[in-house]
Amino acid sequence: MASGDLERGTKNRGNNANFPSHYVETAEKQWTSWIIPMFVVANIAVFIVVMYVNDCPKKSLGTEGSCVAKFLGRFSFQPLKENPLFGPSAATLEKMGALEWNKVAHGHQGWRLITCMWLHAGVIHLLANMLSLIFIGIRLEQQFGFVRVGIIYLVSGFGGSILSSLFIQQNISVGASGALFGLLGAMLSELLTNWTIYSNKIAALLTLVFIIAINLAVGILPHVDNFAHIGGFMSGFLLGFVFLLRPQFGWAENRHSPADGLVKSKHKAYQYVFMLAAAVLLIVGLKTAKNRGLSTCLFCIVINTVKIMQCEFGLSWLGPVDLRVD
Repeated sequence: MASGDLERGTKNRGNNANFPSHYVETAEKQWTSWIIPMFVVANIAVFIVVMYVNDCPKKSLGTEGSCVAKFLGRFSFQPLKENPLFGPSAATLEKMGALEWNKVAHGHQGWRLITCMWLHAGVIHLLANMLSLIFIGIRLEQQFGFVRVGIIYLVSGFGGSILSSLFIQQNISVGASGALFGLLGAMLSELLTNWTIYSNKIAALLTLVFIIAINLAVGILPHVDNFAHIGGFMSGFLLGFVFLLRPQFGWAENRHSPADGLVKSKHKAYQYVFMLAAAVLLIVGLKTAKNRGLSTCLFCIVINTVKIMQCEFGLSWLGPVDLRVD
């Protein structure tokens, strides 16, 4: 699936300082990106289905305000006073799989832990998340392949929901920014664990830290739950140390024709240390979840952790059901 050498065995000397080129300055192969575009298409398709089910003209009769963009027919949006993000009602989102603690914990609807990551509260919410996913995810997938990036995205979203659930248990939830923050966290750990192969180390680090700080700062705004952002970021940060190791510069050439008869080690010792430490922290996190009454198997975690699960980013103005989006 790889399409060829990206750098032809040479270091990038920093001629292009635009984000995110700092973060991938050497690579053995470039992959064709398809999992990230597929995630984007899936999210858009789900939103279209949700709007079809919502059918504002039919179901909002007698409510305060009128549907927005009525020319769209049953795809028109809820009144802006109810949902200023140009989207469906909270009741529709709940029906379609928003994460709702009581239904999951007492109604045996553990599937909501998965479906909440694919729902969005409106066009603005959807566009913000999908543009971020394209901007961050495609570059990572081109460098590391669909398997590793897909795992980081999905597990980070799950991790964001876990941390959010420890603090917020009273709202229904939709959104995927925990997964997006996981990709940002993975970019940071990739930079740190592959530090020696970068030519513009400080510039790359400062740029990425600035981007992460700006995104986390959004979490201090009213109605925004930053716990999911932080949980997703930390999950991706640890996973990056495990999945995004690069061979040290020159390893591929040296292993085929070692000048002194010795083959250069593929990875440096500190990379293995980081990988081991990150894996231990992930296991400790799983153990902590188990101590809260959760099973160690992934399927059982999906079913049982939902007693404390909640997804992300808050809005309190979507009607009688309090909805949080990320």
